[in-house]
Amino acid sequence: MIDIVWFKRDLRVHDHAPLRTAHQSGNRVLPLYIVEPELWAQPELSGRHFAFLGECLADLNEALQARGAGLVVEVGAACEVFARLHGLYGISAIHAHEETGVLWTYQRDKAVRAWAKRAGVSVIEHRQHGVWRGPSTRTGWAKRWDAMMAAPPVDAPDALNLLDHQSAAFPEAENLGIAPDPCPQRQKGGRREAIGLLKSFLTARGRTYRKAMSNPAEGAEACSRLSPHLAFGTLSMREAYQAASRAQARHLATGDKVYAASLSSFLARLHWHCHFIQKLEDEPEIELRNMHCAYDGLRPTRPGEADLAQAWIEGRTGFPFVDACMRSLAATGWLNFRMRAMVMSFASYHLWLDWRLPATLLARQFTDFEPGIHYSQAQMQSGTTGINTPRIYNPVKQSLDQDPDGNFIRRWVPELAHLPPALIHEPWKAAAEDLPPSYPARLVDHVAAGAFARAEIHRVRKGDGHRALAHVIQEQHGSRKSGIKQVSEARAKARKKTTPKSDQISFDF
Repeated sequence: MIDIVWFKRDLRVHDHAPLRTAHQSGNRVLPLYIVEPELWAQPELSGRHFAFLGECLADLNEALQARGAGLVVEVGAACEVFARLHGLYGISAIHAHEETGVLWTYQRDKAVRAWAKRAGVSVIEHRQHGVWRGPSTRTGWAKRWDAMMAAPPVDAPDALNLLDHQSAAFPEAENLGIAPDPCPQRQKGGRREAIGLLKSFLTARGRTYRKAMSNPAEGAEACSRLSPHLAFGTLSMREAYQAASRAQARHLATGDKVYAASLSSFLARLHWHCHFIQKLEDEPEIELRNMHCAYDGLRPTRPGEADLAQAWIEGRTGFPFVDACMRSLAATGWLNFRMRAMVMSFASYHLWLDWRLPATLLARQFTDFEPGIHYSQAQMQSGTTGINTPRIYNPVKQSLDQDPDGNFIRRWVPELAHLPPALIHEPWKAAAEDLPPSYPARLVDHVAAGAFARAEIHRVRKGDGHRALAHVIQEQHGSRKSGIKQVSEARAKARKKTTPKSDQISFDF
């Protein structure tokens, strides 16, 4: 009999409870990654994800080889792969992390558990992030999260009793029908890359994080850039949290309050990361439908919307700052958070597109696509949650605030590089002879489009029954530190109690 460690989006050997548990079983261990063609046919995934995955698996393979044998790659449907291996060796247990992924992986995991039950195989899943599976409540969520992040990381086994099984070759993208996806400045995958980024962020790059994170150019350097590694699991949330907590203490000890404050903001973002994934874990349908049903039909399908969406994703909207952000994203696979919110807001409010279309297009561009964050944020920035204040970002104001001299625009929209700062944010005000014919006119009048969107959202929010359902949504998904007033004053007062911080455990990088 063998135990299988099923790697999915947890591509590391450190702080990996399934690997440790399988090692302690006494059986031979098969470390397995399944390349699932049907998964890679899903519209959210793209070539940049597949390329990053390949680099992560290469690093994981080296780490496993140092412990006895390499990673086994199989290509096919998960249930079929497990059935074949069960026929060859007899599977005692499948060890894995809980995954809050797209709806396809949710259905896949249910199918695997059903197969395992029929076959008499145990499926043992462990929590990877501060996200809780099964019936739960948001009350006390932060305290549970703090406790998990404070717990000692799981040590990687020094040696594994690994099964000698011939691995398939990692397939070429084109053999899976994955379209070419040039991303020349994409981040590289693998744990070594993750550790390097974490070290440089905590010792040098992150000092100006709090101030610089809203700027697309400065944020590219000052932000941690760990997001794709957290999404693919080359680094655990707990490892990042504890390393940042230790670094914050060191900077405070040396009197560097600026750095310490930046790391305080970063630690809050790690908490925020799991808060949003919890929403999808609790309600997988968030990927497909509005959180608040009052918004159903608000943005009906209309002729030409596919062309609008394509112009937007390709950076051809006629708004230089929006276009610069979209072109930067296409080339790098990354965009800072404020600009992610702005471009999604622009698609949903100014172009009046149903959030599902731009969300899918953006998912393909983000190397760090994390479904729980992505779909929750897509709805939040589109005003369909019913519990968040609608934020309609003015693309010109954002341009003036975040790129006053127009340097970010000049880098990514070079056809406008000759325009002075007074015109580069609003080229439609320039003389016709000063505009290159290759740069498009505005898709919309942003002032009129914003006013229309604001009025429509306000109309829905004032409708009968909106507030009652919003309270239900708030109880299920809302932070206990913000959001609309709670129904129960007693519960609201109880949630204001602060949670003491846990001591952090040392873990060396």
